[in-house]
Amino acid sequence: MSKLILILAVQILLVTTFASAVDRGDFARTMNPKRLHMKEKLTHLRVYWHDIISGRNPSAIVIKKHVAKHSFGSITMIDNALTSDVPINSTLVGQAQGFYAGASQHETSFLVAMNFAFKTGKYNGSTITILGRNSIFSEVRKMSVVGGSGIFRFARGYVELRTKWFDQQSGDATVEYNCFVLHY
Repeated sequence: MSKLILILAVQILLVTTFASAVDRGDFARTMNPKRLHMKEKLTHLRVYWHDIISGRNPSAIVIKKHVAKHSFGSITMIDNALTSDVPINSTLVGQAQGFYAGASQHETSFLVAMNFAFKTGKYNGSTITILGRNSIFSEVRKMSVVGGSGIFRFARGYVELRTKWFDQQSGDATVEYNCFVLHY
């Protein structure tokens, strides 16, 4: 129980620290596992996911249009930029590659399966794999980290999502991902 309280306290500290950070290209911090009394490392990554459906060079392409209301039955493949801050022209730290599919007949929610492939610094060449349900109109959503490669091999954890910007006409969006990843 005390380990859980300690982990939650560290996460709150990390979120408040990163909430006021200036864009210097820093998007991750690794906690000292000895201080947490853990063998694994806890890494917090805060990245911004840019889902661009419109324009001449989209990063998300609809493969199958929805067949019912709430986007049910749609499938969209993605190769979205991951940046260190909200503007799309901030420091590029990687790509989100995978798909999302309309998975509910009763609300707008998607099954998401994707890898965050990092392209910078000590995380270059490493990935985390994210799988879960994204109810896009909820203020905060959570999905699971189910694996990874490179520095993040055997990763597990979760991500918290918050939409920062959404264009209702084009469908383009920027979403903040706070990733809490346990790894060796």
